[in-house]
Amino acid sequence: MKKIVFSERCLEYSYFGHVEDPDRIKEAHKILRKTGYEFLEPEPVSEEDLLNVHSKAWIERVKRGGFFDGDTPGGEDIFKYASLSAGAAVVAAKEKAFSLMRPPGHHAGIDGRAMGAPTLGFCYLNNVAIAVRHLKRPTLILDIDGHHGNGTEEIFKGDAQVTVISLHRVGIYPGTGYESDKNCLNFPFPTSPGDDKYLATLDKALSQVDVKDVEVVAISAGLDCHNGDLASLGLSSECFREIGKRIHDLGKHTFGVLEGGYVGENVGEDLDKLLKQLLD
Repeated sequence: MKKIVFSERCLEYSYFGHVEDPDRIKEAHKILRKTGYEFLEPEPVSEEDLLNVHSKAWIERVKRGGFFDGDTPGGEDIFKYASLSAGAAVVAAKEKAFSLMRPPGHHAGIDGRAMGAPTLGFCYLNNVAIAVRHLKRPTLILDIDGHHGNGTEEIFKGDAQVTVISLHRVGIYPGTGYESDKNCLNFPFPTSPGDDKYLATLDKALSQVDVKDVEVVAISAGLDCHNGDLASLGLSSECFREIGKRIHDLGKHTFGVLEGGYVGENVGEDLDKLLKQLLD
């Protein structure tokens, strides 16, 4: 049975007119509910897991809430929701499951904003990084969000146990990820490549990793690379099936977390195609 970690509590907050809204998750959840997944309830992340990734000062700042920046508002309860999303990622990591939660996390660095980005990019705590540090196993993080995972790169750069691969557009937010750096392998696209070129680039990226040294594959699954979404790479839903096949064929302990993806119907369909290949 394929497993998805989800709590309706992640639908309780919203900010008027903000693209990162509950509807994108509601629509995806509605689609995935019909297709035979087992759903698991998360719990908030532990303080220990948070401190393995973020500074104490940043954790306290998120707890205080209030305004962060124009992209990333912060209500007084935002830590509650961010902590639950991070906790869901930890459950997904242990259960070889997928976390269908919000807020996302891959732009959040050790102290919040990462690598000179102008904003936090809808993120408060780095969910995938927290989950990877919890497992403490040699890991490949594959970030397929259309935006560069600058927070994840900042956290893991130079970490001998973790390799980060990011396929993303450049010339858009956060303005990073043009070149590879140490264990962080970046594959930037100046325009939308479409399915064939994207998959060829993914094959090239995976060929640069010594898979025998990897025990875990963690997917930062941003679906905003879908054609017409916020960071479009011109990908069709079928492309996510092919991405899932390639990851499954690595034969590793695999889990995933939701990052971007702002058209709920597309997010649900894309995830269904990805997860049917990815999780077993």
